Amino acid sequence: MGIFSKLFSALKKTKDGIGEKMRLLFLKDKIGEDFYEELEELLISSDISAATAMEIVDNLRDKMIDEKVKDKNYVVERLKEEIVACLDMAEDIEIDYPAVIMVIGVNGVGKTTTIGKLANYFVRSGKSVTIAAADTFRAAASDQLKVWAERAKVRIISSEEGSDPSAVVFDAISSAKAKKTDVLIIDTAGRLHTKSNLMEELKKMSRVVEKEYPTAEFYKFIALDATTGQNAVSQVKVFDEAVGLDGIILTKLDGTAKGGFVVSLCNEMQVPVVFVGTGEGLEDIETFDKEQFADGIL
Repeated sequence: MGIFSKLFSALKKTKDGIGEKMRLLFLKDKIGEDFYEELEELLISSDISAATAMEIVDNLRDKMIDEKVKDKNYVVERLKEEIVACLDMAEDIEIDYPAVIMVIGVNGVGKTTTIGKLANYFVRSGKSVTIAAADTFRAAASDQLKVWAERAKVRIISSEEGSDPSAVVFDAISSAKAKKTDVLIIDTAGRLHTKSNLMEELKKMSRVVEKEYPTAEFYKFIALDATTGQNAVSQVKVFDEAVGLDGIILTKLDGTAKGGFVVSLCNEMQVPVVFVGTGEGLEDIETFDKEQFADGIL
């Protein structure tokens, strides 16, 4: 199964929800003013924020009036263009090597699974990978990560539960530099923004990377559970303020009918989606493609 069909499959619930509503909307209204008002409500119901939905519909209405268009398929294609334009507000990331990728986020978003998939993705791309098990806070976190490291056939640097996470990062950097590893992926403990000590811990780990490995490209990616919809926006804001985010990894996209929040997230926060989890398997992670995403939800 190719990337295109994997992403389409993951977006099926979102597409089914929006697509059916769009079909009914076209049957009900002949692309007049009521159509645009209801289209805005439809987008909001798919977890696109009110501000972004209004922007999309206003732009679409202006184009359709200028071009005196009444054709359904043409309107849908222009709507896709408006959605891609919103996604384009977040600048694309191209990963350079050697790379250090720190994966952060709240509890329960699937960070451990994502790191295993990410490691396998880079291995399939011909890169050498080391994982740093810096979640020393959660019991058995390191053991779970070791299972994924074995599946992906990559090295892992770990320490005892309760150890200083920054010390694990330091050791992993030393190992990655010595072995000239292409990609070092750092796991971190899930944390809420209310846990100030854990947020400070993240900042400390970031400082260690910047000080000990200045020649590497350092990326801070937040793992977001797509089923949380618009609630994910507040998570991005808090972590971006704390350490500065470079990108987003979407997990559980196949489990939600409200994947539209991605559109407003990119448009309003300017943080790009870099990777998308498309299923439960080791190889079920892909780079994010804006055009395919727009096609997939409409």
